[in-house]
Amino acid sequence: MSSAGEKQSPRRTFLAVPIWAVLAAVVAVPIVLAALSPLLAYRSVPYTVGGFAGILCLAVLFIQPVLAAGYLPGLRLAEARKWHRRAGWAIVTLVALHIGGLYLTSPPDTLDALMLVAPTPFSVYGVIALWGIVLTVLLVSLRRRMGMRSSIWRIVHNGLALIVVVATVVHALQIEGTMEPISKWALCLAVLLVTSLTLLDLRIVKPLLRWRSGEPGESED
Repeated sequence: MSSAGEKQSPRRTFLAVPIWAVLAAVVAVPIVLAALSPLLAYRSVPYTVGGFAGILCLAVLFIQPVLAAGYLPGLRLAEARKWHRRAGWAIVTLVALHIGGLYLTSPPDTLDALMLVAPTPFSVYGVIALWGIVLTVLLVSLRRRMGMRSSIWRIVHNGLALIVVVATVVHALQIEGTMEPISKWALCLAVLLVTSLTLLDLRIVKPLLRWRSGEPGESED
C-alpha cells in the first residue's frame, strides 16, 4: 500500500481526467436542465431557491461517499475527508434553504409536511431524510463528549447516511417539478450506486483485506 506522501501512479493520473469529467457531468447536467425548465417562469423566488437547494443537496449526496472513501484522484485521503465533512455542513445549509424557501412560499403546506399530515407521500420521505440529517449533526457534535468508540461511530454514522440517501432519493423521484426526469433518475441511481459501493468497500472489502494481510485497522477522526 502506498503512503500518503507518494506520487500518484501513471495509471491513476491517466484516469484522473475522465473520473473528474464523469463526476462533473453527473452533478452538472441535472442542475443545468432544471435551470432551463419552463416551469421556473411560474415559480416565486423563495420557491425557486428552495427547489434548487434540494437539487444541489442531492448532488452533494453523490459526492459525499466518494470523498469519504478517497476515490477522487488528486486528493489525499485526509484531504478528501476534510472535504467530506465540509460537504456534510453544506448539506445541512442546503436543507435549511430548501425548507425555508418552501415555508416562505406556503407556510401551511410546509408545516403539514413537517408534522407528517400532508396528503403528499413524498413529504414523508423528506421528513425522514431531515431527521436523519438532524441526528447526524447531533452525533457529530456530541461524539467526543459521549466518548463513542470508532467502531460504533462508523456503524451509526453509516446507518444514518444510508437512511438519508434512500429517503432523499425516494423523495426526489416522487416529485414532479423542474428537474428533467431522465437526468433526475440518472442522478438518483448514481447516488444510490456510489453510496452502496462505498459502504460495501469501506465496511466489508477493505477491513477483510486488512485482516488477511495482518494490517492494523484504519482510524477515523
